[in-house]
Amino acid sequence: MDAHEVNRVRATLALFVADVFASVPRKDQRAKSDCYLRGLMTDGRRKSIQAMASRLPDGNEQNLQQFVNQSTWDPVPVRRRIAERLVPRIGPDAWAVDDVSFPKDGRMSVGVTHQYCGALGKQANCQVAVSVHAVSDAASCPMNWRLFVPQEWADDPVRRRRTGVPAEVGHREKWRLALDALDEVATWQLVPPVVVADAGYGQNADFRAALAKRGHAYVVGIRGDLTVQPHDAVPAAPAGSGNGRPSLPRYRQPSVPVADLAAAAGREAFQEVTWREGSRGPMTSRFLSIKVRPAGVRSRRLARAAAVAGHGWWDGVLPQVQLLAEWPVGEDKPTRFWLSDLPDDAPIPELVRLAKIRWRIEHDYRELKHGLGLDHFEGRSWTGWHHHTTLVTAAHAFLTEQRLAPKADTADSPSTRSSTSSRAS
Repeated sequence: MDAHEVNRVRATLALFVADVFASVPRKDQRAKSDCYLRGLMTDGRRKSIQAMASRLPDGNEQNLQQFVNQSTWDPVPVRRRIAERLVPRIGPDAWAVDDVSFPKDGRMSVGVTHQYCGALGKQANCQVAVSVHAVSDAASCPMNWRLFVPQEWADDPVRRRRTGVPAEVGHREKWRLALDALDEVATWQLVPPVVVADAGYGQNADFRAALAKRGHAYVVGIRGDLTVQPHDAVPAAPAGSGNGRPSLPRYRQPSVPVADLAAAAGREAFQEVTWREGSRGPMTSRFLSIKVRPAGVRSRRLARAAAVAGHGWWDGVLPQVQLLAEWPVGEDKPTRFWLSDLPDDAPIPELVRLAKIRWRIEHDYRELKHGLGLDHFEGRSWTGWHHHTTLVTAAHAFLTEQRLAPKADTADSPSTRSSTSSRAS
């Protein structure tokens, strides 16, 4: 948005800030929220505090630095209010779990370490954050964030003290952070229609079991090497061990990688599905859905623990889910795979649409980074990172509301698309 567009929506923005930042105790802090959001939305290559302050007529770099990096206002009630506003407007079909990386120089920015950096596609010095988004085909909104704390930071009191990492915050795996974020949103009385995630989360049997335990339906990516039993396989009790102790029932046939199982069905078993209209035309491929039982040591242990907790015994039967496989035209074998615990009668087109709906998250990240400066924060502290991320989320939410509002497609209407396009040019 250029300065004229930002000024044109200032009255609407003021009402948005008054509502979303109502939990921020001081009037001057709420005024700085308004100023910061205008700085994020106004065109400019950099969205650092210094750069934004120089572009705003009421921008004061020192005041904004103090507001973001030192103020004690709590970002969680702000994120909650954003979610409460945006979820009804978006009407999400799913909540998407994902993570995003921020390349960084040095070693003193909170949580930074040498790790896989998705933004660069390689190992690099970066921060990583886990996010949960409300998603539909038409719009989406980040609802919650968790900054990943590497093990080396959990064991480094000097850096923790200098960056203000809370004493109770330690190292947690990304899949656990995702569950923490989902659990927090649940306390806001918001319930996911279904949770979607890529194979970085879906491959993990503990993550899938935790979603099921919480009653969250899921459609999650997996790798082709994840092993399963056919849905009609039946475990049998082996012969006695001779020591008087009963042996647990086991499947007689070896488990099979999902890639092999899908390929064995044959190309003719896959049906053509179009899941959305892309920029170059309909998005179409070929898919197969079959019932399977995820295997492996961890899956067996989780199934046994769940059964014992509920019934006191386990019959050896692994839980059944749906395997969705994609075999694109021109490929010599299936290439992508998902597991879903949606009802057995869920139609393949709906499974495909949910499996593919994560494209909105990539759209979110482009707008949040390139249009609104999510990765432009130059502070190092825990407090500053969470404040900046929440403010960027608020700016994204405001622009999403404007885009979804009646007559939002007029030439004068602000949108996150205008921010992104101006950045790209």
